[in-house]
Amino acid sequence: MLTTSMKQAVLALLGRNVTFNEDGLISFHGADFLSDSRFLRAYREGVARYGGPVNVQWRVRVAIWAAEQGLKLQGDFIECGVNTGILAGAVMEYVQWQNFGDRTYFLLDTFEGIPLEGLSASSAASARKNNVVYRDVYETVRSYFSKYPNVAIVRGAIPGTLSQVTSERVAFLSIDMNVPEPEMAAGEYFWPKLVPGALIVLDDYNYSGYLESRRAWDAFAKRHGVDILPLPTGQGLIIKPPA
Repeated sequence: MLTTSMKQAVLALLGRNVTFNEDGLISFHGADFLSDSRFLRAYREGVARYGGPVNVQWRVRVAIWAAEQGLKLQGDFIECGVNTGILAGAVMEYVQWQNFGDRTYFLLDTFEGIPLEGLSASSAASARKNNVVYRDVYETVRSYFSKYPNVAIVRGAIPGTLSQVTSERVAFLSIDMNVPEPEMAAGEYFWPKLVPGALIVLDDYNYSGYLESRRAWDAFAKRHGVDILPLPTGQGLIIKPPA
């Protein structure tokens, strides 16, 4: 609980030039991407199908940066947890994905919410809360991404659908499924396929309310001898080290 002096300090800070104040993040530092026309165009493409207000610009910028690093490597792109395709839509527009015909961008989701099967009691409770805001968006997603010849949409629950991803080399992996069980399944499945230098973007790793997922990913990192960079956006980043 904030004391009076703490509240006064916060108010004093807010009197400064705030450059970003959304999605649980306040910053007084550089945020030039918010006025970059290329980024803004990509962001609009990403959120267009969401169906309501959403302010995740900095998270999207992180994903775009990680994807650009992936383009310097050999391998396909994979997103586990897509919903309406905010991240994927923004990334593909920003990098002009149609120009990378030697790669495939796999989009894995149920496209109608989080399945409860195989979840712990606490994960199931969290999933029920999340599922209130989900709707069936499969046809919307399929229609939009059909303009990219090198996109593969895989509908269904993870881990059951993982074998449908034919990639042997993965250069970029985004994971956002809100509960640890399918996230761990995806992480373990794709880890040996990630090429050295590839990034995993964890959307909820450092986000308030997702402590169980963070603990699961910390255990994953320990098993594989890597560190996760926690970000003030609520995300986490993992870099696949050299073999």
